Amino acid sequence: MPISSETAVKLAPSIALVDGAQWDACANPDPAEFNPFVSHAFLKALEESHAVGSKSGWLPRHLILEDENGAIAAAAPAYLKSHSQGEYVFDHGWADAYAQAGGRYYPKLQIAVPFTPVPGPRLLVKPGATSYADEQLLAAAAIEAARLGGLSSVHMTFLKEEVAERLRALGFHTRIGQQFHWQNQGYASFDDFLTSLASRKRKAIRKERQAALSPGIEIEHVAGRGIGEAHWDAMFGFYMDTGNRKWGRPYLNRTFFSLLGQAMAERCLLVFAKRHGRYIAGALNLIGGDCLYGRYWGATEHHPALHFEVCYYQAIEYAIAHGLPRVEAGAQGEHKLARGYLPVATYSAHWLADPALERAVERFLRQEREAMARFNADLTEMGPYRKDET
Repeated sequence: MPISSETAVKLAPSIALVDGAQWDACANPDPAEFNPFVSHAFLKALEESHAVGSKSGWLPRHLILEDENGAIAAAAPAYLKSHSQGEYVFDHGWADAYAQAGGRYYPKLQIAVPFTPVPGPRLLVKPGATSYADEQLLAAAAIEAARLGGLSSVHMTFLKEEVAERLRALGFHTRIGQQFHWQNQGYASFDDFLTSLASRKRKAIRKERQAALSPGIEIEHVAGRGIGEAHWDAMFGFYMDTGNRKWGRPYLNRTFFSLLGQAMAERCLLVFAKRHGRYIAGALNLIGGDCLYGRYWGATEHHPALHFEVCYYQAIEYAIAHGLPRVEAGAQGEHKLARGYLPVATYSAHWLADPALERAVERFLRQEREAMARFNADLTEMGPYRKDET
C-alpha cells in the first residue's frame, strides 16, 4: 500500500508479505553486528504467534522503501499503537496531558521492536551511496503517513544516537534514557574480570556466587538445536511467573517461544538453574554478532543472589568465553551497577503533529536530557571498577 503517489515508500500490514532475505539485507548487512531483534524471523515470530496484532494494540504497518527495480532499499518495523504499553520509553504523561487539553493522542505510529527495550537499528537501510538519503526518505515517509492517517505522533525508540541526531533536521526531538551494559575489556576469564574491580566489590561478587549455588543448585546452558519443547515449556513458565508479578499481563505467549526456537535456535541461549534434577529458574538470552542480549528471567524457587548468577554472572562468563564485546541485560536496574554493568545512554526520537504539544514536550525533553546526563555521570563515578581501570 503506497503512502502517497509521490513516494516510493509503502506500508506492509504484515512482515510475512515482505521478502525475508531483502529485509535482512537492510536490517543486518554486517554479520559482526547482527541484531537478532530486527531480523525478519524475530518480527515474524511475534506476528505469527499473535503476540503482535490488532488485539494487542500493536497493528503492523511496516515501512518499505523500494528502489527503481522494486527491490527493498530500506525498511522499518512500524506499528499503529492504541496505547503506550510494551515500549519501555514512557509517554503516558504526554498522552494524559494532551487528553486533558482536548486532544487525541492515540493512535500513534511506533517504529520499534515490540516489547523489546534493546538498542539497535530502527531505520533499516541497505548500505550504499544512497543510504543516508534513503534513511531520511523513510523517516519523512513516517511523518507523511502520520499526517495522512490523522495520527498524533511518530516515535522511534531505542535507535542509535547518530540517527536520532540526524532526525532532528526533520523535526524529531531526542529523548535520552538509561540502561546498564557490561563491556568486555578483553578479559581472559571471569577471575580476570574480577581483578578489574575494587577489592570490596570483588569480594561481594564472589560471596554472591557462592550463596547462589550453595543450596545444591547447578547451572545448565542449553543452546541451538539442543533446545527442545520441554525447555521452552520451562522457560515460558519462568517468564509467566515474572510477567504476572511485574507487568500484570505478560506480552508473549507460549507459541512465540516455539516459533523463536524453530526460526532462530542458533541465536538462543537458555541458562537454567537446577536443584535435585529439576529446573527452578531460567533466563533467555539472544546471541548477537557483538553482544549477548539478556531478555527474560523467572524462578519457581527463590534463593539469595540466584537472579544475579543466572542473569548477570553467567552472561559475563559466556561473553568472555565467546569473545563477545558486550552484554546487555535489559531495561532499568541500578542494582546491575555493583555487578559490573555500567550506565549507558539510550536514545529515542519523537515527532508530534500538534505544535502546542510539540513545544511542551520539547521543553520537558530538554530538561530531562540534562538531568539524565548528570545522573549517568554520577552513577559511572560510583561504579565498582578500580579507578585506574574505569
